[in-house]
Amino acid sequence: MSADDALPEPDKLEGAPHPREATQLFGQEAAEAAFLDAFNTGRLHHGWMITGPKGIGKATLAWKLARFLIATPPHDDGGLFGAPPPPTTLDIDPEHPVARRMMARAEPGLFSLTRSVVETTGRMSREIRIEDVRRLRGFFAMSSADGGRRVVIVDAADEMNPNAANAILKLLEEPPANAVLLLIAHQPSRLLPTIRSRCRVLRCEPLSDSDLDAALAQAEVTASDPAALTALAGGSAGAAIRLETEEGTKLYADLLKLISTLPQLDRGLAGKLAESVGGRGNEARMTLLLDLLDVALSRLARTGVVGPPTPEAAPGEADALLKLSPNAHAARNWAAHAQSLSERARRGAAVNLDPPGLIFDTLLKLEEGVR
Repeated sequence: MSADDALPEPDKLEGAPHPREATQLFGQEAAEAAFLDAFNTGRLHHGWMITGPKGIGKATLAWKLARFLIATPPHDDGGLFGAPPPPTTLDIDPEHPVARRMMARAEPGLFSLTRSVVETTGRMSREIRIEDVRRLRGFFAMSSADGGRRVVIVDAADEMNPNAANAILKLLEEPPANAVLLLIAHQPSRLLPTIRSRCRVLRCEPLSDSDLDAALAQAEVTASDPAALTALAGGSAGAAIRLETEEGTKLYADLLKLISTLPQLDRGLAGKLAESVGGRGNEARMTLLLDLLDVALSRLARTGVVGPPTPEAAPGEADALLKLSPNAHAARNWAAHAQSLSERARRGAAVNLDPPGLIFDTLLKLEEGVR
């Protein structure tokens, strides 16, 4: 494995187990079947791009594929006894030596490529750098003698900077023998077209309510408000875990209470909400609030087209949204306003504007949507 036990894991969601620890994958049967069919029919590609929204199991699928590929020997004619039957599942016994080594982060045939700590600052990099990709040279050199498969998981591929992306492109163009690259991509459009064209796509879908419940149970997360959590999570177990651990359903209720004061925004409530993201240690709360504002505006725009959402994500949500978005014309206006508002807020956050000031200004801009 590439990671050191003492280092943080950027591919692990706080409050949830690491994807390598998940014993089951929920809701991605179609992607699993597509990969297994490619394996059994001799069409195993060397590059796979696993796409879909964040938090729906893409990383869990990647680790499951890696276990399967390393633990399952290549096809052969079976000699005198004939070929063994093709596998019917990607599941590997947790007691299998490969599975045990992967859990211990000691599998020599696997390399997990993620963001790393910058030595000069001691802080986690915001992108996967060329220095991270260069470590693959040692991985391929050290594991080339055993003749088995070598698997690289890139999580997430859309976090690569240009130099790192070009280095991965070269690997896709000239893959080492018996190597498979699994690229997790939340936003494939951000990747080089040449990278996308050299990968076969496995599309993961948002989870159904029942699969979401099962995924949360596996992560040992109990929802304080199951209906609101399901409504806001959008089929993403990762989003649901984040909402639960960061009191996101309560924050959304506070945001909706403020939105319900439109068309004359309550400045007092806006100021109080803005101040709640100030101070050291509240960076995650500000990011969550901006994300929830995106969710609220999206639900607002949809209300004018298909009616208020069910179930409600907070008490009184249906009435508040229907008042502000009663028809398709209003829905189009809110959709356009949501995009410009989100882009403006993200730019402000990227340049480290004062968090309370940025949030307060963003909330004031909501009035423009009404006009």
